[in-house]
Amino acid sequence: MAKTTQTGIIAFEDGTVFRGRAFGAVATNVGEACFNTSMTGYQEILTDPSYFSQIVTMTAVQVGNYGICADDVESDGPKVKGFIVREVSPVASNWRSSTSIQEYLAAAGIPGIEGVDTRAITKKLRVFGALKACISTEDISDEEAVKLAQGFSGLEGIDFVKEVTTKKAYQWDPERKQSTPFTVVGTDLRLNEDKTPKPRFKVAAMDFGAKFSIYRKLQHHGFDVHVFPATASADEIRAIKPDGVFLSNGPGDPSAVDYAHKTVKELIQEFPTFGICLGHQIITHALGAKTFKLKFGHRGANQPVKNLETGKVSITAQNHGFASTREELEQAGAIVTEINLNDDTVEGLRLKDKPVFSVQYHPEAAPGPNDADALFVDFYNMVAKHTAQ
Repeated sequence: MAKTTQTGIIAFEDGTVFRGRAFGAVATNVGEACFNTSMTGYQEILTDPSYFSQIVTMTAVQVGNYGICADDVESDGPKVKGFIVREVSPVASNWRSSTSIQEYLAAAGIPGIEGVDTRAITKKLRVFGALKACISTEDISDEEAVKLAQGFSGLEGIDFVKEVTTKKAYQWDPERKQSTPFTVVGTDLRLNEDKTPKPRFKVAAMDFGAKFSIYRKLQHHGFDVHVFPATASADEIRAIKPDGVFLSNGPGDPSAVDYAHKTVKELIQEFPTFGICLGHQIITHALGAKTFKLKFGHRGANQPVKNLETGKVSITAQNHGFASTREELEQAGAIVTEINLNDDTVEGLRLKDKPVFSVQYHPEAAPGPNDADALFVDFYNMVAKHTAQ
């Protein structure tokens, strides 16, 4: 695919401007600028609802070389506001690819820019923190772009969950076609040690902006997944008599979704509960603790996390800009189980007297390391123990 000569611009609230080559859609968007250090998985990043309202810079040098595969997307379409890369591959070399990243973003109305110094952008965000930004592939002046960036509302105090959650409750893949059972290292997840079939459990998954891979992982590990909107009440969830509750990832400020705090506060009193990312932060608020905004967040597939109870270190996939306050969690009676080895922030918690635990990272990765895959097994075992009582 030939390179375009159309210019594009990324402008920051402090007046800094980068110009490069445009790709994707002809459009202008504003959002929070962030960066992702993953070497692969660009289509999962583009379609991850946690990136809603954000303009993502990839640190990988070339992006788009394996095209877009419709089976690997994580939602119904791209959720980013813009995409910035050093170079877009002119060739999509993959037999599973159905379209190129250029065509995919163009169809979704998302602007992209290549040919800019992504190292400089990443360093800027690391030094000064996340910044409001404007990305445009239209004919726009530097001054106008900076002004638009400065006018963005930011993420703090804004509820973006309502923009990405499902509109109505449904059962995920009732025929179980999305998660083919398989055997790993001699262990069949469908069978007990005596080779008898394991029971399947019903889990109510609150969708705060979930990736499809999370539902696939839950299904693969023995759960029939019933998805609920973020605004669902505790009574609506009780009505299906679930064996457990799952709280998904999602975008924006966790303090802004107070309706979810209230619902989760009720649910964790009754059901085994597993939360990830935003779900972890919502449990934090449900316990009466608070969250705070990180300088530039954790986004990538190489974040080291240490389990304080076992001493084990895992490499994890992460995508979040807020974190839980450790002192307040401990005062609320939670046990902080994991920390990030880069900045010592909270990466996991569990309750002392209830079958409730959560992690700040993405155990489903998709793509990324499989170190945290065992958490789905832990959740299954926790639900099995609770239902047997």
